[in-house]
Amino acid sequence: MTEVFPRQKPDRRFLPDIPSKQHTRRLSGPRYFSQGQADVYSADGKYRYTSGRTVDISEGGMMLVPDKPLRVGDKAVLRFFLSAGTMPEGFESFVKLPARVVRVDSASGHVGFEFANPLSQYLRRKRWRYFETGSLLGILLALIGVWFIKKESIFYFWFDVPVFLYGLCAVFYLLSRFFFAALYRPYKITPGYQPSVTIVIPCFNEEEWIEKTIHGCLNQLYPEELLEVIVVDDGSSDNSVAVARAVRDKIYDEAGDRLVVHAFPENRGKRHALAAGARMAKGELVLFVDSDSFLQPDAVLHVVQPFHDPHIGGAAGRCEVENKWTNILTRMQAVRYFIGFRIFKAAESIFDVVTCLSGPLACYRRTVLMRYLDAWESQTFLGRPATFGDDRSLTNFILGSHYAVYQHTAVCNTIVPSTYGKFFTQQMRWKRSWLRESLRACKFMWLKEPFMAISFYLGLILPVMAPVVVLRAFVFMPAAYGIWPTMYLAGVLLMSILMCTSYLLLKRSNLWLYGVPFCFFYLFVLLWQIVWALLTFWKSEWGTRASKYDKSMAMG
Repeated sequence: MTEVFPRQKPDRRFLPDIPSKQHTRRLSGPRYFSQGQADVYSADGKYRYTSGRTVDISEGGMMLVPDKPLRVGDKAVLRFFLSAGTMPEGFESFVKLPARVVRVDSASGHVGFEFANPLSQYLRRKRWRYFETGSLLGILLALIGVWFIKKESIFYFWFDVPVFLYGLCAVFYLLSRFFFAALYRPYKITPGYQPSVTIVIPCFNEEEWIEKTIHGCLNQLYPEELLEVIVVDDGSSDNSVAVARAVRDKIYDEAGDRLVVHAFPENRGKRHALAAGARMAKGELVLFVDSDSFLQPDAVLHVVQPFHDPHIGGAAGRCEVENKWTNILTRMQAVRYFIGFRIFKAAESIFDVVTCLSGPLACYRRTVLMRYLDAWESQTFLGRPATFGDDRSLTNFILGSHYAVYQHTAVCNTIVPSTYGKFFTQQMRWKRSWLRESLRACKFMWLKEPFMAISFYLGLILPVMAPVVVLRAFVFMPAAYGIWPTMYLAGVLLMSILMCTSYLLLKRSNLWLYGVPFCFFYLFVLLWQIVWALLTFWKSEWGTRASKYDKSMAMG
């Protein structure tokens, strides 16, 4: 039932910074909490005057608590280290920058510095331009290496047709993705185009993140009267509902009727929660956001822009990893996510056929969504309710009559698994849904643009054949002929370098190196999940949780 709350005066201390018509952004950009140390040197940088504990930092300045008193107008040189996670990815670096004191708070001891130049300008001059040059050189060398290896593959083609044919097709498939991704351009903002939007957040046991998710959806640079948020709790057993209610109470006056909380009495499944929210939606567009994903302030403004074209039925935004700095696993996923969106989805968007509008940030034209909602919600596979793969399944429905595109400038951050057990469970679920929905898409994908159709079928066949080819290259050929898969490994290394250097070019981040271990991690570990997915593709369990509603549907 829908929760209705009595109107009460909210505690202003807890109100989020909800944009209004008079909202303006500071020139210095957003401020980030910082707990590091900074040294304050004399204006000529020759001797250290004092040091201090940093409080926050932005592109244009820093707040710190110095050991010695400073006065407004004092000029100095700040030296500090931006640790990973303090600011957006790519900013982690040692910084030495001229600044001047613009604020002194005697009560708290805080001293505000304004940088002589924005941090991004400083890092471009000191760091980013070298990253960009090095990445372009790396891409060139990787392409040359791939050309030499494939030249050998063609020369020895008839000696081992399966392996070499597979290798040539895989290179064609991957390089074509990079080529078309280079041609991709995001949709520009159309002046005056601001359709009404309903954001639907399905929630199940997300007590830890749901408040941040709601605030991210409300804190949008978008007209308040055109934006509503619906939280659908899927029978959570923790305090998710209580947290959502608390948020609703705190921001009642600011949000008005824009925030609605709807609770299922028991767990029914994510797909049913999304469908319930869509039926309640009033907006022209319906935006699905996962309960552990956080929208950037301009995400809604950007994701709606493709819908200026009436042929477009759905659009996906870019998903970044929020907890990328946790460990090696999350770092590898950060590289994988970015390449998956900026390269693979961007390449598909060239042909208006994005094959999966991913759950963390997916927007749909409401009239199109309602046309397929009942069929999508009640979808079955081999007589069992389809309990996962809801985003890929809904995309297939949309592609039956409309375009599905990718909007790179619409960004959200999401929490990814940080333990290998949860990660493997997630990957198995994704592989099963990919296999099911790809087979379903085979029925209509041949009607799409010819090159996209060929690429789609290659993208289905190559991963399925990969375990057989790898076994032949790594087991059969060495055992039967004493030929080791040196060239195969070299090809994997070169393709991983191409992926890494592309990441470095676009992100200018220290994480780029983690693309290499991920490619080999995929080759020796994740690849073999394909075999198990093929053998158990009919299973509908989530692996991490099960829906009582869907279990009863399957039994009855």
